[in-house]
Amino acid sequence: MLLNLLLTVFASANVAHAQVPVIKIDGSSTVFPITEAMAEEFQTSKRGKVRVTVGISGTGGGFKKFCRGETDVQDASRPIQSAELENCRKAGIKFLELPIAYDATAVVVNPKNTWVKSITVEELKKMWAPEAQGKVMKWSDVNPAWPKENFKLYGAGSDSGTFDYFTEAIVGKAKSSRGDYTASEDDNTLVTGVSNDKNALGYVPLAYYEENKAKLKVVGIVGGDKAPKKNEAVLPSRETVEAGSYFPLSRPIFIYVSEASLKKAEVKEFVEFYLKNSATIVPQVKYVALPAKAYEMAQDHVKKNKLGTVFGGHSEVGIKIEDLLKKEGSL
Repeated sequence: MLLNLLLTVFASANVAHAQVPVIKIDGSSTVFPITEAMAEEFQTSKRGKVRVTVGISGTGGGFKKFCRGETDVQDASRPIQSAELENCRKAGIKFLELPIAYDATAVVVNPKNTWVKSITVEELKKMWAPEAQGKVMKWSDVNPAWPKENFKLYGAGSDSGTFDYFTEAIVGKAKSSRGDYTASEDDNTLVTGVSNDKNALGYVPLAYYEENKAKLKVVGIVGGDKAPKKNEAVLPSRETVEAGSYFPLSRPIFIYVSEASLKKAEVKEFVEFYLKNSATIVPQVKYVALPAKAYEMAQDHVKKNKLGTVFGGHSEVGIKIEDLLKKEGSL
């Protein structure tokens, strides 16, 4: 009798747990800290009535799942690309594109590195371009004033939106990179690698640098002719991102929401919660919040079910916040 009662209680608990709605999110490790914070706050507010899962498979890996209809929300550190648009179209996946913050990609070296205080876009290209593989191996190969010691590179994996953006901004073509570097979709792995090697250089989202300032040294970027400050080394910060002077490594980051998923009450409520709380939570996790107008615009897009992307299947290098707002306002 007691055994039967216990089995009944156990089965009832399992059924109750199974009935809790689950919001599935995946994608960018750059956007992950923001979405994770949002998910925790939202679940707390719902008192266990909704569960939110947040994965990290990179922007590219996440879009594969999103365009197969496997996830409700996609974290993206760059706009959806042409091939991904086509995959979504073939699968009948329609979506909303919602900018939620700005990020800067920080170029970092080991704190024991005394010779690199700033670096030009051309020097970075010399290090990272595909033709550098096996040829440009020493610091002195990049700049004669630097040591004749081999450097080691750390960067995002090929499924990462940060990889796509960095290669487009620095090399001139997305996904165009030397292959002999330590790659990972997990930015914490890159932080560990650079922090343990005096001759390492890598690139990570600004938030990951901010969380690991004691382990890393950030390098100022000289953006070149297209930069607002052509010959001046600019460090990544909220101020330089907002001013558009951290060029070309500042960029908008997004969530994409499936139209079908948005019809679920819990997903719509989560997205509305996300946009309503972004101005507060985004700075708390060390990213650059958008102006209030941007979040109001995004909320209006959700209300009116504005579908599609304003980027036409490609990224725009160095787009300023005000230009992003103009583009999104035209959707």
